[in-house]
Amino acid sequence: MLCNRSGARVRRPHPVADHAGVPLAARCRLLPSGLPAGHLGVRPPKKDLYAMPRSIRLRPWQKLALERFGAAGSSDFLAVATPGAGKTTFALAAARLVLARDEARQLIVVVPTAHLKRQWARAAAALDLHLETSWAPGTRQVARDMHGIVTTYQQVASQARALAGVARDAFVVLDEVHHAADDRAWGTALRMAFSPAARRLSLSGTPFRSDTVAIPFIAYDDEVARPDFEYDYGEALSDRRVVRPIYFPRTNGYMEWQAPDGSLHAASFDDPLAASRANQRLRTAISLEGEWLPEVLGAAHRRLTEIRTHQHDAAGLVIAADQDHARGIAELLHRRFGTAAVVATSDDPLASTRIARFKDSDEPWLVAVRMVSEGVDLPRLRVGVFATMTTTELFFRQAVGRFVRWTPGIGRQPAYLYIPDDARLRRAAAEVAERRRHCLRARRRDQDANPAPVETFDEGPGEPELVDAQLSLFSVISAVATDATLPEDEAEDDDAVMGDDDPSLVLQLPSPPPLAGAGTNEDEPHGRAEAKADLRRANLEVARAIARRTGRSHAEVNAELNRLAGLTSVSEATADQLRRRLEHATRWQARLNLGATGQPRRSPAPN
Repeated sequence: MLCNRSGARVRRPHPVADHAGVPLAARCRLLPSGLPAGHLGVRPPKKDLYAMPRSIRLRPWQKLALERFGAAGSSDFLAVATPGAGKTTFALAAARLVLARDEARQLIVVVPTAHLKRQWARAAAALDLHLETSWAPGTRQVARDMHGIVTTYQQVASQARALAGVARDAFVVLDEVHHAADDRAWGTALRMAFSPAARRLSLSGTPFRSDTVAIPFIAYDDEVARPDFEYDYGEALSDRRVVRPIYFPRTNGYMEWQAPDGSLHAASFDDPLAASRANQRLRTAISLEGEWLPEVLGAAHRRLTEIRTHQHDAAGLVIAADQDHARGIAELLHRRFGTAAVVATSDDPLASTRIARFKDSDEPWLVAVRMVSEGVDLPRLRVGVFATMTTTELFFRQAVGRFVRWTPGIGRQPAYLYIPDDARLRRAAAEVAERRRHCLRARRRDQDANPAPVETFDEGPGEPELVDAQLSLFSVISAVATDATLPEDEAEDDDAVMGDDDPSLVLQLPSPPPLAGAGTNEDEPHGRAEAKADLRRANLEVARAIARRTGRSHAEVNAELNRLAGLTSVSEATADQLRRRLEHATRWQARLNLGATGQPRRSPAPN
């Protein structure tokens, strides 16, 4: 690649210094005249945002997984690692190694939710890998200042053919790949989109089985997915400073309700019930109309308040049953306990923004439905309340994963997930607790030669049936909390350091593929993908304003601005091109304002 100033051959072009840097509309605060509060002068070149990392320190499992990945002879690799262990870092380190061997190869990451696109893009940017979060099927090629794209399984299902063109000879990361079995059509689309890829790395935080839907690119032994590398919760606890130990306070109760068929029922969680009645009992317990939920929320809030005395930003999460339930819980927390809660539900277009802000704040409570059930990185979560009707083992493990992410520098940090004393949840919690106890006993073997036996929980009914359709006929009579079971004392030392002085855990990273149109620290505080999204929005706002003032159509204004900036389309533009386009647009708008007559008129664009 030739330097854009000296003409010499370089790996990465120097920053372009001969164009005006126009601040975004959101930052520059346009004056009433339309002129920016700042000036349109030329800025000197600044240091690129992401100095290329020379090395990263790996956890032992990440180092071993990378070695196996590098030695694997297959195009496909499946890594199963417990939530919070660092799958994202492992995958991005693998991507740096793969892309360094072929600078023309692109990176594609597929995630379960739209919120995770932004999270992955930020994590990638920290390793100087830039991923476009707003790829659309009409985009013919990825912009020259991006290493690839991050998309969702849902988008793959609807745009498989278009993605196949982008994925040719690419390196593909399939995050939480078990979602590909959610729908048979998803698996078919996944195979269509990514069969042309050079290599595929599949990740999962939950051991999973095949039912009737085999997941593409995964090897099976007797219908069981066979990982190429596996790292479970017990191993992570043994390694220390990887994940937190989690405890499950359980609360029994006595519930009374009227079923949809009009019959009256009363039962505690100790009473054996058929699956449909067990669902009705659980719905009664978590209802906003009874006293079971307020009692449990109160216990959780007291626990969180205690934790916040030594970790001031510790937070709690309530997993609600639906959107109305979530809003009602937030109101209940405020009314009963005087604490505010952030609500994030899928019907809220700002939900991802709310979660991102919550992550970086010290607000105490978040209430969500499924927005944070998997993959979302909120390390400050220490307390949870499981107040949902979804009792499958997979969902429960995903929920547990939100609370076990280790935070360096705060000492011991056990987490607590308050659950109904429902037999299904008891069993799921016992399986997690057994791995925790086994690990903690191993640490205390010299102190306690005869540890107490693990509690055997009641066998509950099978997988829950669908909730009764006639919910309008279902009503709660009462729900009273009884017999809270508190977690045992935590005696383990979570502060022990393992491997911090091991030089073999330091990975020397090769330089990432060079890109054109690099940004600056001022322009890209959260990564290039977000900076470009801001630039596109600012371009759109100014173009609309010009169209209103001139009487031209939006298409005409946008075509003219593209011509002036020397780009084909906004979706394929680099950050530098978007800045130049915004500069031209702002100058055009300034000329209109200086010659304003108060009436819309057609005006030529500035040359």
